[in-house]
Amino acid sequence: MKYSESRHPYLILREGIGKSERSGISGFLFLTLVMIVFIVGRAQAAPDVMALFQQHCSVCHGKDRLGLLGPALLPQNLKRVRKKTAKKTIVNGLEATQMPPFGEVLSDDQINALVRMIYTPLVKMPKWGGQEIAKSRVLTPAKTSTDKPLWKADPMNVFVVVETGDHNISILNGDTFERMHRFKSRYALHGGPKFTSDGRYVYFGSRDGWITKFDLYTLTVVAEIRAGINMRNIAVSSDNKTVIAANYLPHTLVLLNADDLSLIKIIPVKNNKTSSRVSAVYNAAPRNSFIAALKDIKEVWEIPYNNKSSWKEWQHDYREDSGDRETKNHYPIRRIKLKDYLDDFFFNQSYDYLMGASRGADRKSRKGQVIDLLIGKKTAELNLPGMPHLGSGITFEYKGRRVMATPNLRGGDISFIDLESWKLVKKIKTMGPGFFMRSHEKTPYAWAGVFFGPHKDKMHIIDKRTLEIVETLQPEPGKTFAHVEFTKNGSHALVSVWEKDGALLIYDAKSFKLVKRIPMSKPSGKYNVHNKITLSEGTSH
Repeated sequence: MKYSESRHPYLILREGIGKSERSGISGFLFLTLVMIVFIVGRAQAAPDVMALFQQHCSVCHGKDRLGLLGPALLPQNLKRVRKKTAKKTIVNGLEATQMPPFGEVLSDDQINALVRMIYTPLVKMPKWGGQEIAKSRVLTPAKTSTDKPLWKADPMNVFVVVETGDHNISILNGDTFERMHRFKSRYALHGGPKFTSDGRYVYFGSRDGWITKFDLYTLTVVAEIRAGINMRNIAVSSDNKTVIAANYLPHTLVLLNADDLSLIKIIPVKNNKTSSRVSAVYNAAPRNSFIAALKDIKEVWEIPYNNKSSWKEWQHDYREDSGDRETKNHYPIRRIKLKDYLDDFFFNQSYDYLMGASRGADRKSRKGQVIDLLIGKKTAELNLPGMPHLGSGITFEYKGRRVMATPNLRGGDISFIDLESWKLVKKIKTMGPGFFMRSHEKTPYAWAGVFFGPHKDKMHIIDKRTLEIVETLQPEPGKTFAHVEFTKNGSHALVSVWEKDGALLIYDAKSFKLVKRIPMSKPSGKYNVHNKITLSEGTSH
């Protein structure tokens, strides 16, 4: 009914106040009651945001918003994301991730309520410091002592296969392609396992902060500890003494003793103005240091872990007789200031240069940046529009020069960059956005999956001598076909059918013929011991 056809609400309210006062109720009390009814009515009509979150968001972001498969959804972790961008992400999903669109599932009011919720601080922020980390540590006494594997196989040609479908790890013989062992892993492993330099021990990191040390010789878990609440990845020093964890929550780098995972030091990640999540941390083996990229501060940190570091300002003496009383706790930080954030990065083989890209920059004008780690400055830009996945890049010799190849998470192409001039050598079109790319020193081919879109079931094989696609595989139509790793000698390629009822497919790397199919539960990554510890040019480090 229109106001012209009835009395104005103001007149109704005045009449109500008059009646209440004649009844002995003050006008103020009457207005208070009206406001309470109004607020309760609005609350009842508003979306039940907690129920919405638990139904649609908690499986990936955790029931308490602290992160799981996806990142923590808290104001301090959303500093680089505007509210309108967050709403757009909920509506349309986020490309190159597992974030689906909810625009046709939730109403506009429901989406707005979720946006308000994730930008609201928790009533009580959980603490995860030294005391909590130390209490979480679990040691498993060794049942047997050995300096040799308790199984018969080439220890350098063993594969560690992460099965994300049911959260298990398979240990595979790389000569016979027979499963040697299978054990339960922590939930949602991420960042790839890291090996000691002799290949005996392997460390796994999970999204919810757990680190597991596993003995490949005895096929047993040695120790576990929870280094954070929401963790990105881990790295192991070349001297096998230190494990470092990169956290989204809390904003810390955590250093652990690689032997028993006891806590060495917690490094708060911050500058004078703000704290930051850590995008990733890697071991720069030739430099004897860790390199960490920060998500919310435009810096790269280099953290030397012994006195062989390439950083010339190193002043610390690790010798036991040096008289330095801070030997166990001193990890100096070299801060390299940048003009943009680094969300993804890649090293050349000598680890003198770091190539990085920001995923928050304008898509069309986005360029990668080259950081000279010797002088600590940006020295070049890379012509890499879209969203290059530098973390999955590889290098190889092409016409007498070393090039880097990287897939693109947004566009259907692969870029080849000259690592001396930093110029684009060539860009080839693929059948869709790619995530993984792999090769080996002893094969003339590189394998690159499509991974996203209608052609996710295809794998391109590229001749490294011509930079042309020479074969496209499609073993199981409609099923995601992704992530390649080669055997120690490069003779065979292992590829995942990335599905719950998936498999590991073994291919002859010369003929591209299928040799064997091993059923597995969504096998994501597979990692060859030799290729990892020798820093093969054809795989990630």
